[in-house]
Amino acid sequence: MHYNPNIYNKPFETYKIKLGTVYLYQNFMVAEFIEGADITFKNFDELSFIVKTHFKDRPFGFIANRINSYSINLNDAKIFNETFKNLKAYAIIVYSNLTERIIEIESLFFKFNRKVFKDFENAITWIEDTLSLQNPDSYNK
Repeated sequence: MHYNPNIYNKPFETYKIKLGTVYLYQNFMVAEFIEGADITFKNFDELSFIVKTHFKDRPFGFIANRINSYSINLNDAKIFNETFKNLKAYAIIVYSNLTERIIEIESLFFKFNRKVFKDFENAITWIEDTLSLQNPDSYNK
């Protein structure tokens, strides 16, 4: 199920990048990576630029809508962990048991606060709640 960016009734920007489509909101982003992508820190450069430009050092959330099958190079997990220290909530929308098992393996390598969901409403609520707890004074919903 492709993400409907209007589900979250807030302004957003859409970016088409080589790895897929990204929907950017004030405090989080939703990414749909292309089928068969092999995500490495090197080919994540476009998205890294968007993250650093938009969020700067502010805490942010990331929702991976795993409608397609793709891999993340686990050898690069340490670099991702060090580069995105302000990523405070990483939600993954899954559509199969296999994807859930893959997430379990990935979670051994990534230090982000990660949680699996079956729908966007719960994922967005969790992202918003987690971010507001991280920095309650400066967080805007």
